[in-house]
Amino acid sequence: MMRAMQIEKYGHTRLVLKQIPIPQIGAHDVLVSIKTASVNPIDSKTRDGEVKLLVKHAMPLTLGQDFAGVIVKIGEHVTKFKVGDEVYGRPRDSRIGTFADYLAVDEADIAFKARNLSFTEAAAIPLVGLTSYQALVDIARVQPGQKVFIQAGAGGVGSIAIQLAKSLGVYVATTASAKNEQHVRDLGADQVIDYHTTQFEDILHDYDMVFDTLGGDQLSKSFKILKSGGIIVSVSGLPDAKFGRERNMGWLKTLLFRLATLKLSLLERKYHVSYHFLFMQANGKELAKLTELIEQNKLKPVIDQVFTLENAQKALGYSETGHAQGKIIIKVKE
Repeated sequence: MMRAMQIEKYGHTRLVLKQIPIPQIGAHDVLVSIKTASVNPIDSKTRDGEVKLLVKHAMPLTLGQDFAGVIVKIGEHVTKFKVGDEVYGRPRDSRIGTFADYLAVDEADIAFKARNLSFTEAAAIPLVGLTSYQALVDIARVQPGQKVFIQAGAGGVGSIAIQLAKSLGVYVATTASAKNEQHVRDLGADQVIDYHTTQFEDILHDYDMVFDTLGGDQLSKSFKILKSGGIIVSVSGLPDAKFGRERNMGWLKTLLFRLATLKLSLLERKYHVSYHFLFMQANGKELAKLTELIEQNKLKPVIDQVFTLENAQKALGYSETGHAQGKIIIKVKE
């Protein structure tokens, strides 16, 4: 048996620490003894049922989207890893559950932990690192010399996205409070806008890309600062019809997405730019590329607070304040 932080059904805000069976592994899986996990905004969204249209989980559900730990068992067809390897990763959508002692995960979804990171530091990377990589590299394909605007630079995603963007040779503008200005400059931001006193759309123009992590009005305003042919990648906006088609989500969901994003479609046409909704995918190969950058000291995790597994409820509550500087970590075991 093992410990796991679960919800009984969507909408239940209280996490319950339960004893459940250790998961069985398939031929291509490894069983990881989890040392640390991290808290992400999607944990609260998953708990509240806000991503049901994109992925629906069986209940009761163990929360947690990324982890660092040690392999204790491997499937018969696993070739890349062995028992005792220190790894980290983000399991695919249907297999989340890292707020627990053990996790069964496909070997394609993990990578070796960077040698220069502790388990606490390593758990801060997978979800935000892959999100940033897929936004900047896979979708936007940013090039050296381009200009990128990254919302909320002191946050979990922003703090990694800034560093990754700078490693790609681009000019980075971001928003932060005055108290966090030096912090985001230290991460590599070239221009920092105090969102308490200044509207970014009033001073930024001719940008090649916006990486939107806030959605709502902030997303709508972002269209104004792009040059013709620019691109917005959003993790907090709404999925559109293009996303529905790419994911083969069926005509009904695709139609619903199209109707829900009519305003964004009009803004695309008005400003001659493109909008992309990103729902990050597990990818061990891309995580390994991030590991290389970490070991070259081009990326470093930013840790705000560490909670025990028993205090995962408090960790989620702190995350929901939106005031964390970097990542919130859950220490599962020593």
